[in-house]
Amino acid sequence: MLQGKTLRVARPTDRLNEVVRFYTDGLGLQIIDHFENHEGFDGVMVGMAGGPYHFEFTHHRGHSVGRAPTPDHLIVFYLPNRQEWQQIVDHMKACGYEPVASYNPYWDRCGVTFEDPDGYRVVLQNAAWEL
Repeated sequence: MLQGKTLRVARPTDRLNEVVRFYTDGLGLQIIDHFENHEGFDGVMVGMAGGPYHFEFTHHRGHSVGRAPTPDHLIVFYLPNRQEWQQIVDHMKACGYEPVASYNPYWDRCGVTFEDPDGYRVVLQNAAWEL
């Protein structure tokens, strides 16, 4: 029933501008929408225009949400093309984002993990998604 539908992953942040910069400048996603002071919330949606997923980052004015609960809260991008994968890893480093050791060593075998400003981890996995 959900096949072909758009997925939105929404999460709050205390560092809205820094988080958006990580996902846009670093990972190359685009700002596809935003809002300000909607009932006390500011938000930015990032993804690829017309893509099947996007991320919504929100900040509730006057409230604090803190950092990621654990270092194993992950978003994984599967990038099977070695050259494309290396370009993205190099670009992240050039933007000032340094890789971190993955909490689960599995992700370090074929991937590189980066931590966003809230402590959530993004794995760039040099592999195809295969079930």
